[in-house]
Amino acid sequence: VGGRDISAERILVATGGWPFVPDFPGSELAINSNDAFFLERLPKRAVVVGGGYIAVEFAGIFNGLGCDTTQLYRGPLFLRGFDDDARVFLADEMKKKGVKLCFDTDVTRITREADGLRLALNDGSTLDCDLVMYATGRKPNSANLGLEACGVALDANGAVKVNGNYQTSVPSIYAIGDVTDRINLTPVALAEGMALAWHLYRDRERPVDYEFVPSAVFSHPNLATVGYTEAQAREKFGAVTIFKSTFTPLKHTLSGSKEKTLMKLVVDSASDRVVGAHMIGPDAGESIQGLAVAIKAGATKAMFDRTIGIHPTSAEEF
Repeated sequence: VGGRDISAERILVATGGWPFVPDFPGSELAINSNDAFFLERLPKRAVVVGGGYIAVEFAGIFNGLGCDTTQLYRGPLFLRGFDDDARVFLADEMKKKGVKLCFDTDVTRITREADGLRLALNDGSTLDCDLVMYATGRKPNSANLGLEACGVALDANGAVKVNGNYQTSVPSIYAIGDVTDRINLTPVALAEGMALAWHLYRDRERPVDYEFVPSAVFSHPNLATVGYTEAQAREKFGAVTIFKSTFTPLKHTLSGSKEKTLMKLVVDSASDRVVGAHMIGPDAGESIQGLAVAIKAGATKAMFDRTIGIHPTSAEEF
């Protein structure tokens, strides 16, 4: 490192992930989510390509700042892996706010024109804009560290392979977080770091439980979730009961906004245990974080029913 050799009893690789932009004609004209924080001016017309957390969030950011915003995704519906009802509902809400959503659409070429950029699309059409942001995934940030040279095993995507104690194929080298490409969330990486510290230096095991990890997409409106989607629950538990509500939040009866809120509980019919909660609406992350404790603790639908709600809140609907 900088001409110095550094040695230690143990080395921890926690280098995270890095945005990935596919290679195609004109791809060098696109920016990634890192570059988006260093723009010198706000574009009038922005195109966001991708269908994950970051793409959905930045589409909302650009649209909220007043840009004419289009989001392109090559699949039939964005946010793959989230509950299907939530995905459809969020798409409808984003369209209400002015984001143009184009699914089953991909970019084949980007060219620079006199008045901006021109995208050639897979259906033969073109789309003009001032800025293209690619949010088509992130890859483990493991390149150029010399890991292969010392025998650290990587998978085909460049993720560092680890065992249950985050130890790599080299016993003195460990890895945590997005560079291992498992659940790529900041709080998960923090929990893994704490678990490793307890394992190595306190001789106590505090393993990370990867079931019922809550997460949020800070879209407009927010989406938050914990536990199983309806499809996952049906596959795992068989018989499930679904409780779903769509409504106008109380404050919007005064504001006149057409924004709706979605709440959904997925219940294992045999045990009455709530195994999934999904929400789209203001402060969804705040509501789901509280529910995550209850669901982690094994709360049943009967317990939810016996709990008195706080009025007037949206969360009381749960």
